[in-house]
Formats: sequence, structure tokens, C-alpha cells
Amino acid sequence: MTQWNAAASTAARNLGRNSIFCGLAALLPLITGPIAVGYRGFVPSLGWLLMLVFCVLVLALAVHLLFDSLLFRLASSHETEVAGLAAVDDLLSRMKLRKPEKTPTCLEKRIAGSRRIVWRQRFALAACLVIFAIFLFDASDGLPLC
Repeated sequence: MTQWNAAASTAARNLGRNSIFCGLAALLPLITGPIAVGYRGFVPSLGWLLMLVFCVLVLALAVHLLFDSLLFRLASSHETEVAGLAAVDDLLSRMKLRKPEKTPTCLEKRIAGSRRIVWRQRFALAACLVIFAIFLFDASDGLPLC
């Protein structure tokens, strides 16, 4: 396995793990929120809507990162970096997700782009969980929920 194959495989594995972990963490408030609604008027409507938007954003970015992970796996299955990235570009152009470029983007720039998406996802997840924690604290009036 060459160095670029290892980098693409590692990126695919890390993106897959991150998207699954963050997606499951975003589902936590969506599952427990409606259960806790009856508990002392858990969440005001606007707050619930705001938390819902952040959770859906995290889930949408998780799907995007899973797709990126599959693209990196496709690239790593080829012999050379040029052939792997050309296969990814061909797939994206056939799916009409990206127009063919004259000069293909290198692997490092593609990984950097995925990392930016990961940080956006983490920010949205943090915002979602902070809002959820504020609602839990507000609903309990500072007392333990148990």
C-alpha cells in the first residue's frame, strides 16, 4: 500500500467514525427531548425548534461525510493517486454533483475540505448539546432530574 492509499484509507475510516459518532450524539436530544416534554414544561417551542435545526444540520453533515468517506475508499482502491482521484471526479460528474475540472484537486486539499466539514459538524453538535443542557437545567430549576 502506497502512502497516498494509506492516507485516503485513513481519511475514509476517520470520516466514517466521526459521522456515525456525531450522528448518534445528535439523535440523543431528539429522542429524549419529546420524552422530557411533559416534565415541568421542558422546552419552549422556539427553543425546541432551534435545537431541532442544529440536530438536523448535524445529521445532514453526517450523511455528507459518509458519502465523502465512500469517495475516499473509492480513490484508495486504485493503483495511483491520479487514477483514484480521476475515478472520484468521474463519479461526481456522472452524478451531476460537480462539473469536470481541468486540473484535478490533490488528495490533501480534498482531505482538508472534509476536515472543514467535520469542524462545522462538531460546532453544530456542540450548539445542539449546549441548548439541550440549558433546557434540562431550566426545566429542573437547578435541581437534579431524578
